[in-house]
Amino acid sequence: MQEKQTDEAKEAGTGLAGTGGDQVEVGGTYMVRRGEGTWCHAEIIQKRINDTGKEYEYYVHYENHNRRLDEWVLRDRVMVSYDGLEAENGHDLMGDADRKITRNQKRKHDEINHVQKTYAEMDPTTAALEKEHEALTKVKYIDRIQIGRFEIDTWYFSPYPEEYGKCSKLWICEYTLKYMKYEKTYQAHRAECKLNQPAGKEIYRKGSASIYEVDGKENKLYCQNLCLLAKLFLDHKTLYFDVEPFMFYILCEVDKYGAHIVGYFSKEKESPDGNNVACILTLPPYQRKGYGKLLIAFSYELSKMEQVVGSPEKPLSDLGKLSYRSYWTWILLEILKDFRGTLSIKDLSAMTSITETDIISTLQSLNLVKYWKGQHVICVTPKLVEEHLKSTEYKRPRLVVDQAHIKWTPPKKPIKAKKISLCHT
Repeated sequence: MQEKQTDEAKEAGTGLAGTGGDQVEVGGTYMVRRGEGTWCHAEIIQKRINDTGKEYEYYVHYENHNRRLDEWVLRDRVMVSYDGLEAENGHDLMGDADRKITRNQKRKHDEINHVQKTYAEMDPTTAALEKEHEALTKVKYIDRIQIGRFEIDTWYFSPYPEEYGKCSKLWICEYTLKYMKYEKTYQAHRAECKLNQPAGKEIYRKGSASIYEVDGKENKLYCQNLCLLAKLFLDHKTLYFDVEPFMFYILCEVDKYGAHIVGYFSKEKESPDGNNVACILTLPPYQRKGYGKLLIAFSYELSKMEQVVGSPEKPLSDLGKLSYRSYWTWILLEILKDFRGTLSIKDLSAMTSITETDIISTLQSLNLVKYWKGQHVICVTPKLVEEHLKSTEYKRPRLVVDQAHIKWTPPKKPIKAKKISLCHT
């Protein structure tokens, strides 16, 4: 019986790159050239033969960088030996990475660049969960997707079925979210597909912005496909197939050709923790255009109509934290700017549907709340509020929800039966 060839033997026989003493080993750490040209220490996670079938490419994780920057690189971007090589073109290969910075500067750098905490910085339970999560999602095989007119580089692993999950590119119908391996299959589907909008019913339209409500129970396949798509851009999303307990709100940009998916948020039909958002995402081509804040604002408008307070499910992604903090800050400053008289945290919560906990943490970050005699007290002056509002960080969102254009009725809450005590004589 013929023995299986080793990877090295295959390389020797096929002339693949990366042979002999120049071998790049999985698990090893090397200097790797990133896309923009800088060199960075990176761990080799996996290797495979690339689409040409003629050379190996390596899946790398750059040290001190977010996992969404992990990528497949060809052999010419991996430096196996750099002993004695101190600089390139007169510059330190590592750039500023090794220079000493203050703790505060490091925190700001990590926030801006979305650097993940090390296991040592986490509590033991979180660290254990992170290690398990990382092991399961370590390699991202799908490099990019084509959805509508956009080809998008993916950020994270998503558990598409095996035969699709190992493709370097997927083709996705922007209306049904059906995924395909080949462009010809995609083109054939588009020729047959008569849809030009998401599943569900439209509950908001203002200008070119439109929002559809989709029930996970009634449109199960669409919602499962949506979750698989979202996981390509969200590191900690765990909901893939159990979509029935959720409602999905799909934000679209409408033109003469149809309603093109921009992003979405999902929401539990019954949330024991009082969450008004389970998952939220704006697709990369539409980020930094105000759509994320529009989704957040819409989730709170629904909470107001339901007469409840709500908060997003934790943990939030790095981008999610920034978006929510910015939204909460703007809403609260707008109220405090015009308000005269006394106002409590409870009053603010009732007015905005933001939880008291989220309000307190936001006001604390602005230094607008003090802890006095066992309770939090709002301490503001018109001048202080104006100074905050002048900051570019807290400017009015580009897109705001117009309540008059919402066509939605809160679902009826089931009436809980009262317990009757029987008196035995």
